[in-house]
Amino acid sequence: PRTTTTVTVAQPMSSQMSNTAPAQVAGRRMLPTDPRLHQIIGRAAAAKRKRRLADRLLPKTIREIIPESESYMELLEVEKKLDFVLMRKRLTLQEAMKRPFKPGQPSNNDAKYRRKFSSFFKSLVIELDRDLYGPDNHLVEWHRTPTTAETDGFQVKRRGDSNVRCTVLLMLDHQPPEYKLDPRLARILALHSGTRSQIFYALWSYIKTHKLQDPNEKDFINCDPYLEQVFNCPRMRFAEIPSRLVPLQQPPDPVVINHVITVEGDSPKTACYDIDVEVDDVYKTMVHSYLSSVQSNQELSAIDSKIHEFVEQINQMKVHREFYLEFSRDPQAFISRWLASQARDYWVMTDATPGHPEEERRAEFYHAPWTQEAVMRYFYNRVGLLRIIPGDPGQGIGMI
Repeated sequence: PRTTTTVTVAQPMSSQMSNTAPAQVAGRRMLPTDPRLHQIIGRAAAAKRKRRLADRLLPKTIREIIPESESYMELLEVEKKLDFVLMRKRLTLQEAMKRPFKPGQPSNNDAKYRRKFSSFFKSLVIELDRDLYGPDNHLVEWHRTPTTAETDGFQVKRRGDSNVRCTVLLMLDHQPPEYKLDPRLARILALHSGTRSQIFYALWSYIKTHKLQDPNEKDFINCDPYLEQVFNCPRMRFAEIPSRLVPLQQPPDPVVINHVITVEGDSPKTACYDIDVEVDDVYKTMVHSYLSSVQSNQELSAIDSKIHEFVEQINQMKVHREFYLEFSRDPQAFISRWLASQARDYWVMTDATPGHPEEERRAEFYHAPWTQEAVMRYFYNRVGLLRIIPGDPGQGIGMI
């Protein structure tokens, strides 16, 4: 009779899882064509600051001028509510990811994320009775290669008419790779196996707990009797730890299954074994991807920037409109007020003391005692200037 050995495994267990203010100087409006206005607007637009919801609101005066802007304000309210709902759901997902995984009934969607059986192993060896099948036919081996096609199981068939004992060796494919520790170091660290980073962290925790770091030379570790026995040195540099750990790390033991292939009866015999493996939680990865995409959505950021630019342009147009509207009502009075405002702005910007134009236009103003001192100061400054700018003395003194 023909006997059939089918290697299967149960479903792997998941691992635990503002409104822009009108451009003004000293509280007074400037002409839209004034260069200072464009400089102020340019600096404000180029400033990198956190955008707030208030920056996208349109002033009430604009909404009175443009009734259609109410639709924009309604959209802002809808966006505010939508942001609130998304934020609440995002926080719910973040809290759910912190809670331990609770196994339950698998959903129908799990099938498309289920990995193939062979993807969990680096190699598989089935050892049959050497006396029955000879030295050349008693071993069946499978080893992973870069071009390996994943499969849901392995099937091995051999002819025979009696029960056969077989040993199945399964070498798990750990990602990242795991190593078995030397028994002496494993007892010290209370860690049988782990990744390189886990082993290093366990050793560093042991060193900190027992205060083995040299207090004077922080780069050195003073080994206690247990570590000295393992590393064969009383003292070692911190940078030497990774290289000293390499000989103490060995490949992990394979999963060994001892099975008896029986030929009694007509129906096939089935045996199932559970093997715990660590796999990435697909749903956790999806949630992480979703949260990252929501927090760093460049398209939304670009749209928000455009909205802010449009709101700033609307506010600027409002300033221009008010300027020309006021000019159209009384051009003469407006120009007089504007010239006086620009004069005051000039004195503020140049940090100079404003004069009195009505007094300065009369000759008596220059007969005051201060004029003598002012003239002396003027010539003194011009003479000092000749020391820097060579030239004709007459031209230097007469230069204004």
